[in-house]
Amino acid sequence: MVKSKVKYVFVTGGVVSSLGKGIAAASLGLLLKKRGYRVALQKFDPYLNVDPGTMNPFQHGEVYVLDDGAETDLDLGHYERFLDESCVRANNVTTGQIYDAVIQRERRGDYLGATVQVIPHITNEIKSRIRQVTRERDVDIVITEIGGTVGDIEGLPFLEAIRQMGIDEGRDNVMYLHLTLVPYISTADEMKTKPTQHSVQKLREIGIQPNALLARCPKPLPDSIRDKIALFCSVPPEAVISALDVDTIYEVPLWFHQQRFDLLVADYLKLESRPADLASWQRMVDRVKSPSGKVSIAICGKYVNLKDAYKSIIEAFIHAGVANDVKVDLQWVSSESIHTHGAQQYLNNVDGLLIPGGFGERGVEGKIEAIRFVREHGIPFFGICLGLQCAVIEFARERCGLDAANSYEFNRETEHPVIHLMADQKDVAQMGGTMRLGAYPAVLSEGSRIREAYGKKEIAERHRHRYEVNNDYRDALTRAGMKLSGFSPDGKLVEAVEIPDHPWFVGVQYHPELKSRPLAPHPLFREFVRAAVEYRCAREIGVATDRSAER
Repeated sequence: MVKSKVKYVFVTGGVVSSLGKGIAAASLGLLLKKRGYRVALQKFDPYLNVDPGTMNPFQHGEVYVLDDGAETDLDLGHYERFLDESCVRANNVTTGQIYDAVIQRERRGDYLGATVQVIPHITNEIKSRIRQVTRERDVDIVITEIGGTVGDIEGLPFLEAIRQMGIDEGRDNVMYLHLTLVPYISTADEMKTKPTQHSVQKLREIGIQPNALLARCPKPLPDSIRDKIALFCSVPPEAVISALDVDTIYEVPLWFHQQRFDLLVADYLKLESRPADLASWQRMVDRVKSPSGKVSIAICGKYVNLKDAYKSIIEAFIHAGVANDVKVDLQWVSSESIHTHGAQQYLNNVDGLLIPGGFGERGVEGKIEAIRFVREHGIPFFGICLGLQCAVIEFARERCGLDAANSYEFNRETEHPVIHLMADQKDVAQMGGTMRLGAYPAVLSEGSRIREAYGKKEIAERHRHRYEVNNDYRDALTRAGMKLSGFSPDGKLVEAVEIPDHPWFVGVQYHPELKSRPLAPHPLFREFVRAAVEYRCAREIGVATDRSAER
C-alpha cells in the first residue's frame, strides 16, 4: 500500500504577538483529530536561546516540560491538553537549535568547504525539523506554528522555509493560515481592517499568500467587514474566520467548528470528508461555563502578577473544577506579602492553598509561613516541587524541633539541610538542560492518600528540579508524623509526602499539572479540589450553626 502524502498547515501571526496562535493551532488540531485524522502539532520559536529553560518567567512565562525531558514553550501545553497526546522534543524548535545544528555540521566539515548561508543551509535545517515529526510517528497532518509576528527579523528564515515547503510539497498538501488583529475602535463604533491588510501585504512580500485568515476580534465579523478583508487580502469570504474572544479557551474549537473552519481546511487539503464528534468536548465546555458551585484556592508564589508563569496549574484547576462541578476561584497571594503582613489576612477565608514550583530564596519564608497557617488550621494544602520542599522545611522546624532547618539551595551554611542538592547534580556547572528533567517512575506507599487518588501503585510523572528531600532526615520527619508516601523505584529519592492527621496535606516533587487534560483531570488536582469543596461545606455549615446559636 502506498502511504498517503502528509499534509502541512502553517500558522503565522501578524500585527501584535499574543493573539492566540497556539490556541488556534491546538483548536484546529483537535477538530481534525475528531474527524479521525492523525495530527502532530509543532512550534517554532525564533529566539536564539536553545530552549526556554534558562529564561526568566517575566521573559517567557512557564517552561513546559515533556516526557522526554525537553524544556519547551508553554504552547506545547495547549497542544497536549487539546489533543490529549504527549509531545516530544521535535515538537518545539528554536532558532538556537537550528543554528547550533548547522554550525556543528560546518565544524565537522559536512558541507565540504561550501559557504554556509541562511539559504539554503538554515532553511534546509528548518524544513528537516518540520518533516522530522513525520519520522517520529505516523501522522496525516502536521500543524506548525511560527512564533512571533510577520515582519520580525528573527522570523524571516522560518517564513522563507515554509514558503519553500509550498513548492516542495505541492499546492494540495500545504496550507497557510494567518492570524491577525481586527481592532474595534469604540469612539468610531467600527472594526478596522487596515492592520490585517498591512499584515497580509507583508506576508505576501515574502512570497506567501495566506489561504485563510483568522481574525482576532471582540465580536463576530459583520459580513461587510468579512467581504472587505477578503477583497483586499485575496481570499474567499468563507475563508475569513472570526477568532472571537470567548469565555474559555476550550470554547474556541466549537466556535471554529460552527464557522466550518475545519471543513474549509479539509476541503483545501483534499482530505476525505468525515464527521466530527464534539459531544464530550461540548459537555466539558458547558460545565466550565456553568458549574454548580465554587471553591476558593490560594496560589502563593512570587510571580502572582504574571499568570503565564503558572499556566498549566491554572488549566489543571479548570479541569479539576469540571470533575467536581465547581468553579475554582484562584486567589493570587504574594509570598513576600505574607512574609511582611502575616498569613491570616490572606488565607483565613480560602478553601485550600497551593504552593507551586520555583527557584531561588526570594519569597520562601512567606511560603513557609503560609504552609504553617494552613497546616495548623486544617485547610487543604497541595505543594508542588518547591512547594513540597517548603512543606518539609516548615514541618522540620515546627514538628521536629529543628529550628534551623532549611534548604541547601537557600542557605549553604544551614545546620539542618533537610532539602539538599541531588548527588548527580553536585558537579553540574552548566545551567541549561541539566536538571532532573522529564518523566520518571515512582512507587506509592500502601494506604497513602496519594495512592488512593491515583488508584494504582506505580506512576510516571514529569520532573524539573535539582534539590530533593535529604535522606538523613527521613526518620526524624516520619517520627514527627509526616508520611513519606512516594519514592523512586530504587527507594533513594522521596517523591511525595503527606500528613495523615490533616484533612488533606500532600506535597509532590514532580509537576502533576503538566499531565492534566480537560477530559482527564489529573487525580491529585481532582482530589485536592474535592477536599477544598468538603472544607468549604464544613465551614459554611459551621458559620450557619454559629448564626443559629446567636439567634
